[in-house]
Amino acid sequence: MTTKPDYSKIYTHVPEQHPNLILGSLQLLFWMFFRSTAFTNHLKRINPLINTDTSLITVLRRESGILNNPALRKFILQGFVILPVLLTVLSIAVIILFLVTISNISLQEAISLFLICLYYAILLALTLGISLGLIYSIARGITVTTTVAVVFSIAIVILNAYNAIYINDGATVGDNYHSDVALAYGLGLGIAAAVATKIAYGLSIALANSLALFIVGESTLGLAGGIAVAMVITIHYWRPVVFHPLLIICNFLLYCFESRINIKKTSLLRFHPAFWDEWLYIPFKGLDKHLLLVIKRNPEEGKAAIDYLSTTRQSWAVQEVQIELDARKLQACQDVNDISEIASKFQTSSESPIENILNNFQRISEDTKAALKQTSNYNQRLVFKPICEKLEAQIRGFYRSNNRYAPRFQPIAIKWRDIISNYIEQLAKETELFQEIDNPYIIGVPLNEKLKIFTGRTNTGLRIEQLLLDCRRPPLLLYGQRRMGKTSLLNNLGKLLPNSIIPMFVDLQGAPSSAKDSTGFLFNLAKQMTISAKRQSALTLPPLTRETLENDPFINFDEWLDKVEEILEQNTALLMLDEFEVLDSAISKGRFDEEDVLGMLRHLIQHRPKFKVLIAGSHTIEEYQRWASYLINVQVVGISYLLKHEARQLIKNPIEDFKLRYEPDAVERILQLTRCHPFLVQLLCSELVALKNEQDPSVRRLATLADVEATIPEALDVGSFFFADIQNNQVDATGLEILRFIAANGEGAIISKETIALEFRDKNYYSAIVLLQQRELIEEVDDGYKFQVELIRRWFEKNN
Repeated sequence: MTTKPDYSKIYTHVPEQHPNLILGSLQLLFWMFFRSTAFTNHLKRINPLINTDTSLITVLRRESGILNNPALRKFILQGFVILPVLLTVLSIAVIILFLVTISNISLQEAISLFLICLYYAILLALTLGISLGLIYSIARGITVTTTVAVVFSIAIVILNAYNAIYINDGATVGDNYHSDVALAYGLGLGIAAAVATKIAYGLSIALANSLALFIVGESTLGLAGGIAVAMVITIHYWRPVVFHPLLIICNFLLYCFESRINIKKTSLLRFHPAFWDEWLYIPFKGLDKHLLLVIKRNPEEGKAAIDYLSTTRQSWAVQEVQIELDARKLQACQDVNDISEIASKFQTSSESPIENILNNFQRISEDTKAALKQTSNYNQRLVFKPICEKLEAQIRGFYRSNNRYAPRFQPIAIKWRDIISNYIEQLAKETELFQEIDNPYIIGVPLNEKLKIFTGRTNTGLRIEQLLLDCRRPPLLLYGQRRMGKTSLLNNLGKLLPNSIIPMFVDLQGAPSSAKDSTGFLFNLAKQMTISAKRQSALTLPPLTRETLENDPFINFDEWLDKVEEILEQNTALLMLDEFEVLDSAISKGRFDEEDVLGMLRHLIQHRPKFKVLIAGSHTIEEYQRWASYLINVQVVGISYLLKHEARQLIKNPIEDFKLRYEPDAVERILQLTRCHPFLVQLLCSELVALKNEQDPSVRRLATLADVEATIPEALDVGSFFFADIQNNQVDATGLEILRFIAANGEGAIISKETIALEFRDKNYYSAIVLLQQRELIEEVDDGYKFQVELIRRWFEKNN
């Protein structure tokens, strides 16, 4: 049975050292020059208190029982003895062999040269390396040891060979003894200073050393010394550039070989320089493709490789791979269900160059998910159409975009648009094939300006228009009970008002009131104003950033309003603040200062004639005393039940070419049950359409009185959230008992005041009665009380 590779040990910054003394020593050298992080981690593995800036003498002082730490003993032996001797011998042997091959040096002279070079190089390397290791740091001590050994050996051999062969016509090595020693110690001083101190200071020492040698007549030595020191010091800057072309070829061959051969275990990716040389700062083009190939074949290995690269100089490849993987996820969507689920699979980063692109796709995915939750084919088509429009706009935006990733994501947007367009066509075909009735009714969410089902409210719109023209510029309060259609009216108010009035709708239940401070409140207030003006009137307001508001939020917001007024020209801005109770709650909790926020609102009302303010809520101004002192002369605009002809239109002709027809008594029964309450009309009609779609096609498109009665139980269940809100949030305990008592007496029952007084004589029933009337739940009839809406009475009767 084959053992599964541990990729965390292959792609790691903490590799294991080879157990062999010789190979382990070479591995240390490799780590120092190519993988400094691995070397640092190796030191910490020996002792957590050791690092590359810890001197050897400090280590010995900490490790008083050095004999008890075999790892430290092994490290000192390999770094300061085995490694310099081994490299010195190998480098000199190779050079001597090279010189013997290409020159006229005899074997005896070569051996003599080898021994002299070996003597001076090892002596100086060991002495200098251990000395610096004791004084300065472990890493630099070993680096000096090995560097000095190699550089000195090469310099001495070349100099001797040059003098013996070309200058002194075969002179012996001993004749150049002083030159050898001068060069050796000169280079040693320069390198030691460069490594033990800052690079600039080390270079100055090296150059001074070279100059001294030039003065005494050793110009060749001086030049050679300066060049050698400079190259050693700057090795990590020029080495990546010099070897980059060769490495590109090697990486290309590596990728080609792996792409043609499917390696089942560990891939060849680990041999890529990005995984063994940390100093390569030039991007290796093609690394991202190699990563994608490995991820496709072995996701576990690919993830380990990405985790490793994310902390290196080649981390650009990780970003490229992530962008391509994101694109592939989006491209893999085959139907609307796939599109609706894709949003949960992304976590966009603010540092990603495709953040805006992914955010657009995420919003489309979320919109698709919301569209699929619609219970009718009609409503699904209605919601999907603007999604298609968004995709069309995104596709056009890709054509104009200078984002280099736009060409990669444009085909995905086209594919998504085609998927959704085909789905809309499929829904239309199914509706016609099965003679289904499109269900245009929307319950639970406000109607936006694009939904044609919005009906009526003409009188309310006219009243608001008249008050807006009042020269006294009074603030307006749109007051009505919950689910009475306040938000729907605000969304569609632009249809009822002249074009010179620019609606700016702000939902205080959202981001503004959720902000943690005034800066966040004003930023989100301006943001929603800008979005609304653009959507409803195609007016572009000047931008306002959070950074602009941070220093002095209210002053900077006021200056922004100055710019808005300039853009308005002769038009009037209608600032509509929906759910103002939420803002009052936020002020009560101390998130915003009352004087700052409400004072700003009062100043806007009094001193900005181009702005009108409309506040909407389900509480009267008297219920919020703090608002009364700021909203002076507020004019209340009530919103209640639809007019009967408006409700009939909503029932019989909610949209053009509505397929369902009603018997006259069926329509009248809906009006009786709902009292033209806009939410309840839509609730009952929506369930009626659902019921008819389940019937035989021969009777499907005619609604009867019996159908309406059969719909009532289902409507009460579906709309339970509406009725439960009345029970839990709009009445007190005594009011709830009164509602249940009246409900138990049947449809249309009027309970006399005397009966109420006797039944609830031990309780403060009068204030409860006043609140129930204010909430439009009961009404006074003759000398008693009754439910205003029969459907509400039935729910309380059912849940008594």
